[in-house]
Amino acid sequence: MQKVLILDFGGQYNQLIARRVRECNVYCEVRPFTMTLAEIREYDPIGIIFTGGPNSVYLADAPQVDPGVFELGVPVLGICYGCQLMAHHLGGQVTAAQEDTAREYGKTETFYDTNCKLFRGLPAQGISWMSHGDYMARVPQGFSLVGHTEACPNVAIADEERGFYGVQFHPEVNHTQHGADMLRNFMNLVCGAVGDWTMEGFCKKTVAWLSDTIGPKGRVLLALSGGVDSSVLAALLAEAVGSRLTCVFVDHGCMRKNEGDEVEAAFAKWNIHFVRVNAQERFLGKLKGVTDPQEKRRIIGAEFGYVFLDEALKFGITKEDFFAQGTIYPDVIESGKGDAAVIKSHHNKLLPREVIEQFKAVLEPLDHLFKDEIRQLGKELGLPDYLVHRQPFPGPGLAVRILGEVTAEKVKILQDADYIFREELEKSPCVKDCSQYFAVLTNARSVGVMGDGRTYDNTLALRSVTTSDFMTADWTRIPYDVLDRVSVRIVNEVPHINRIVYDITSKPPATIEWE
Repeated sequence: MQKVLILDFGGQYNQLIARRVRECNVYCEVRPFTMTLAEIREYDPIGIIFTGGPNSVYLADAPQVDPGVFELGVPVLGICYGCQLMAHHLGGQVTAAQEDTAREYGKTETFYDTNCKLFRGLPAQGISWMSHGDYMARVPQGFSLVGHTEACPNVAIADEERGFYGVQFHPEVNHTQHGADMLRNFMNLVCGAVGDWTMEGFCKKTVAWLSDTIGPKGRVLLALSGGVDSSVLAALLAEAVGSRLTCVFVDHGCMRKNEGDEVEAAFAKWNIHFVRVNAQERFLGKLKGVTDPQEKRRIIGAEFGYVFLDEALKFGITKEDFFAQGTIYPDVIESGKGDAAVIKSHHNKLLPREVIEQFKAVLEPLDHLFKDEIRQLGKELGLPDYLVHRQPFPGPGLAVRILGEVTAEKVKILQDADYIFREELEKSPCVKDCSQYFAVLTNARSVGVMGDGRTYDNTLALRSVTTSDFMTADWTRIPYDVLDRVSVRIVNEVPHINRIVYDITSKPPATIEWE
């Protein structure tokens, strides 16, 4: 299988680069820039991509790369910081841009040399997304200028003989016109990719790996939430080990309205050992008085582990057996990996050590897949559409959609309000544009008037985003008449809410969830 290596220098769009490469049916992984030359050789990539990053290459503490990478005979594409890093190592000069030259941010009209392989078959001009304050004062010998803007003469450089390319914009983001095609040209025309990575192949390989890893007698305890990630993993494990799989669904009392019953009904149709654990009092007791969102996630993640451990002991699971969970790539990245910042800790990355030690290993075979790839895999496995296209729901559930302390009363309020919001959206044609939508019970109270009397009650926030990968997202333009129906119904039907607001923030700078 052909592979591309993406070396991470700390840029905010690094996972988008990986997604764009995967869209070319080429397997790739994001690795830290500290990867050694020997490790790179062992990985055996057909191409290497240097990501962007916030640093300046000429500073003493700037992240660097082993110069030997340029002697491997492997094509290299440098993006933003990666472009400047390449120039810096190969004899060019990078300096801080002056106010009147070469410092560019945001959407920028850009001109391309379409004789260059990177831009072949594309328009000679278009909008690109810039984000750089440094400037290549001198490009390395052997490089040609193949892209420019009004302010910067060397927006793109290329040494086609050696297969080295650099762009100071971000082709991976949707703001850059034909950016995905540029990356596809790098894959196909420069690296010689044949597009041999498919979900069908991944499915077969993963089932075989699970079967071999677990062995002929090993058993598996799966943390099943009922969402698409754990459902797909359940199907994979069922293929691999059959009746030796036990799926444990923990209802922590912070599910959406009627959701626990819906999950149980859905999996009752499967030929698997399904166990539901009702643990509302247990979880709410642990959350009493807790207001910090990170602490909520930590507590819920740990308590999940202890519940699973209790169930494992009931079923005679031993240290020769396995624990499995549907961790996916965004979970890994947002929880912090290598030099990546922790955006929010996902509950399935917070299992207590004493829980992990009770099993032979923790299996996370989906932890290099993005959400859209998980859905493709679900289709490959023959899962029904209602599972494959189920919108994401955080493991801690409504506990992280209730700002401040979580109580049974607040959970009930949010369940009812969230149900109305989802019900009205699902009756509207606009729902096709809504990738994820939910309500948030804010920790704010405001004055209102009901029945000629003064109220002082809760403010509810509505959130809906449109996205293809959940790494970036835009807020959904829900029609005003739909928002009006939702607002009227919630205020009239749900006690203790007297004000509704709509969140119009994209990701970034916000996250999709509020906590």
